[in-house]
Amino acid sequence: MASPPLAGLRIVEMAGIGPGPFCGMMLADHGAEVIRIDRGVQPGFSDPAKDPLLRSRRAVALDLKTPQGIAAVRRIAADADGLIEGFRPGVMERLGLGPDVLLADNPRLVYGRMTGWGQDGPLAQEPGHDINYIALTGTLHAFGRAGDKPSPPINMVGDFGGGGMLLAFGMLAGLLHAQRTGEGQIVDAAMTDGSALLMSMIWGFRAMGRWGDARGTNLLDGGAPFYDTYATQDGKWIAVGAIEPAFYAALRRVLHLHDALWDRQFDPRSWPAMRDALAARFLTGTRDAWVLAFAGAEACVTPVLDYDEAAAHAHNAARGTLTVADGVTQPAPAPRYSASGTVAPALATARDDAEILDSLGFTAAEVADLGH
Repeated sequence: MASPPLAGLRIVEMAGIGPGPFCGMMLADHGAEVIRIDRGVQPGFSDPAKDPLLRSRRAVALDLKTPQGIAAVRRIAADADGLIEGFRPGVMERLGLGPDVLLADNPRLVYGRMTGWGQDGPLAQEPGHDINYIALTGTLHAFGRAGDKPSPPINMVGDFGGGGMLLAFGMLAGLLHAQRTGEGQIVDAAMTDGSALLMSMIWGFRAMGRWGDARGTNLLDGGAPFYDTYATQDGKWIAVGAIEPAFYAALRRVLHLHDALWDRQFDPRSWPAMRDALAARFLTGTRDAWVLAFAGAEACVTPVLDYDEAAAHAHNAARGTLTVADGVTQPAPAPRYSASGTVAPALATARDDAEILDSLGFTAAEVADLGH
């Protein structure tokens, strides 16, 4: 297999949870050597042997409360291309590992910082979680049914889409700059900024007068009956995304929707009646029967699959979208490349700190001094 595109890069990851590890996973998936400085996994929160976020990289335990541990991190970072950390602002500085120190050691280092609120601003020192960050940017306001409360989209928007993935993009931009100029820098990735960025199209729609403030009443938030999910006879669900005229016409054709009501696709006054009719129609058949009915129709109608069904689906299987590594079903690295490979997932195994430190150039005496 061709070499992964990030082969040759070395990244130091300060252990954390959520978006930081997701960034580390992405960089490792695409070939970077990611060395995780592990202060210990939060008890009961994660099992490294089953956690895809920790895959495909080595970890070494270092006591950051000791001068020896701090010196070891500095030494590893001095020979690295980048470092990522997800502590509150000021924590790394108090440890003696802030960007001023590490960039003085290594002027080409790209120092990635992942927080909820960002490195500055009135809330920078406040605690929070995904739900809080996306609430403050107006993003959470968009999720939920009409007349109902905002509903958090798990932690996809703040932690991962607007957090870890944003940091991964920022790291690569910084690394390209460093390769071109020899100049390292700080990447300030905040989940507030990232979740706002993911809403760019919706802000544009609002400016055009095409998106209302009331959730669940718009084209893509479940307001439109032709972009929604419907229960089927067997208690399962079907997803309908028939927006464009050709797809909407195919939906009408398969469901025999011939009366004049269906001619008013984009008239919100018609949507309640259309929704009721679609709900009743889909209840007359099972989910899989509807999948067969729509096969080849190009109506943008698909089944809503559960986890096991998604893993077994022919399309996902053909592309290897989900894979099994070390007994754990998990998403495969993405995206794919025409001239490069990606790294086959391998979940975390028992650490051999002495071996890792030896490979990084530490002598036996230095390894022993670190307690390994």
